[in-house]
Amino acid sequence: MSEIQIMPIKRIGRDFIPKEYLPKGKDEYYLRNAQAWTPPHHWRQLRSDEIEVLVKNGNTCNAWDMIMVADPFAPDLIKDNEFIGLVRIGRLERVMVQFHDLQMPAGITKSRVIACDIGDNCAVHNVRYLAHYILGSNVMLLNVDEMHVTNHAKFGNGIVKEGEPEDVRVWLEIMNETGCRAVMPFDGMIAADAYLWAKYRDDAALMKRLGAMTQRAFDSRRGYYGTVGSRSIIKSCRIIKDVKIGECCYIKGANKLKNLTINSSEEEPTQIGEGVELVNGIIGYGCHIFYGCKAVRFILGNNANLKYGARLLNSFLGDNSTISCCEALNNLIFPAHEQHHNNSFLIASLVMGQSNMAAGATVGSNHNSRANDGEIQAGRGFWPGLCTTLKHSSRFASFVLLQKGDYPAELDIPLPFSLVDNDVARDRLTVTPAFWWLYNMYALAHNSAKFQTRDKRKTKVQHIEFDYLAPDTVEELFTAMRLLEIWTARAHLKANPQRRDGQAGDDGLAKMGRTLLLDTPEITEKLEIRGERMEKSSRPVVILKARRGYLAYRDMILYYAVKNILAWLSAHPHSTLAAMAKALKGTRQRQWVNMGGQLVPAVDVDKLRADIRRGKISSWDDVHRRYDSLWERYPRDKQHHAYASLCGLLGTAELSAKQWRAACDEAARIQQYVCDSVYESRKKDYDNPFRQNTFRNVREQKAAIGTAEDNSFVKQIREETRLFAAAIRKAKKKR
Repeated sequence: MSEIQIMPIKRIGRDFIPKEYLPKGKDEYYLRNAQAWTPPHHWRQLRSDEIEVLVKNGNTCNAWDMIMVADPFAPDLIKDNEFIGLVRIGRLERVMVQFHDLQMPAGITKSRVIACDIGDNCAVHNVRYLAHYILGSNVMLLNVDEMHVTNHAKFGNGIVKEGEPEDVRVWLEIMNETGCRAVMPFDGMIAADAYLWAKYRDDAALMKRLGAMTQRAFDSRRGYYGTVGSRSIIKSCRIIKDVKIGECCYIKGANKLKNLTINSSEEEPTQIGEGVELVNGIIGYGCHIFYGCKAVRFILGNNANLKYGARLLNSFLGDNSTISCCEALNNLIFPAHEQHHNNSFLIASLVMGQSNMAAGATVGSNHNSRANDGEIQAGRGFWPGLCTTLKHSSRFASFVLLQKGDYPAELDIPLPFSLVDNDVARDRLTVTPAFWWLYNMYALAHNSAKFQTRDKRKTKVQHIEFDYLAPDTVEELFTAMRLLEIWTARAHLKANPQRRDGQAGDDGLAKMGRTLLLDTPEITEKLEIRGERMEKSSRPVVILKARRGYLAYRDMILYYAVKNILAWLSAHPHSTLAAMAKALKGTRQRQWVNMGGQLVPAVDVDKLRADIRRGKISSWDDVHRRYDSLWERYPRDKQHHAYASLCGLLGTAELSAKQWRAACDEAARIQQYVCDSVYESRKKDYDNPFRQNTFRNVREQKAAIGTAEDNSFVKQIREETRLFAAAIRKAKKKR
């Protein structure tokens, strides 16, 4: 049956709010007036001479007494329009609105305007249908086919309005294709919120509270108008429906924008370009969406980008992230994610930030299951290589690099900073622990600096830990070391079945493996060390260069610990070692949660959940304030964790002066290693003879790409190493 209805012509522009939803004593404009940027006394009715000019200029109106204006008002700047319902026009002067090289006179021409407020000195030209919008000052609307708002507009928020059934609510089905982790999107939602809601599904009371908080955060009354912030430009667009647009936003050539909030400001303008189609979404400040992108049921964090035909569905893309050319479905993606390639595919995944998807990577294949309920969970720094395919369900520790390959079975890789390779020739999986630290220090160290530099956000609601050595990764290092100890001991016992301690438990095996890895390289280098429960298959998983990786893990923990203790000493320059130990010692917090890029002790997440359940925290603003207070405390928490980590590594409850000085010496050595490795790993690119093939001679190469010595990051690390050495010398004098 057709939904076309035939109504009396006098209904156009009236009865925006159905009578059953109008509060007693209110008219259909009561919410519009509350939204208005100027008080009622600002307006006046048209004079007869002004109406005469308007009519002479080809304007029509169903009721001239419904047209309100502000002074000064130049009626000759309004031509060939149709006005319907209550239309209010701000100051209109003989001025020009200019954006880059586009210049348009203020005024309204060749447009149909229905029940709108138009701000001071706006340029509205060739807008075929503009209904129920409030425009700020100096807005330019040019060549727009359809731009209007319904009385039940939700602007991308996952709420229901008065009288609406529950089934119209928009849900964001992240992390899983089945919708079992769905969340209600809302303006202001950050990755931490989405994670809290999607991850703790077993907490039924929490789920109920979060839903109620979201519904309560927005007015469920019908009749809100769409808004366009001051100094925004919208040109050459087809359909804009139920969209709230911030200040200084630039939209050109969009095909369809529907049910959206587009956050934008003078400091962080958002831009939307040609061929874009966006439906049911929230767009953060400073975002860029260009060139044929499609997004449905989505959230973009601040300073996030979609480019070159990217497709984003049922996904949350965190701050400072970019997706170009490719497809991403049903994901929760934390900040600083990069995915650029036309044939990469990401589905049903939790990607915990600082990640990069290479060309041809297919992360998430359901063909090994009878249902579409599999998931991928990847820690910070996840990097699947070219043409990598993965099976659901798989899990990866932080900073795992996947060698190019078609991985045939589910994976669980608990070794951080490792290289994983599908060794087809030998029908085995190999894992090289600490690969980044040992062989690509430039990329590892440069990433932290790069992410800091690329953080252009002015609005920083989501707090982010960018350092690759932080409490979450350090705890993974401790776990990985214990696994390597146990696996090494088992490999040794397998090679020496006559040993009487072959039935030792995990603690005994860990002790044996630790001795082997630290003291007997001649033994461990001959062992084939097998990883356990790392692949859902019967083929072997072989740990390569286990001892080098194990020692590197120890160095990384010590380096992290000393750096953060030095930070505490720098903040307390007159403190003694005893005072430092007293201030920092305590039980090591072993469980940390990556809340959208912000690291939080698990006990604090549990307390947050409990406070929400009890109603002590009753709004998302309260939740964000809790995140803020935890972030303020985080440097101190990290320093406590660093001290406990160093004590744990050295097997002591409290550092002695001798142990501290030895740790400082080791940290200085490691910092020099970092400095040298950054230079050497970068220098390889310049010394590679195949890279030199494309240059006529060394002079051309140097002119084109410079030298390793001239590299700005190499220079930065050398300066940091000099300062670190000075800090170490000062710290060693502490008594």
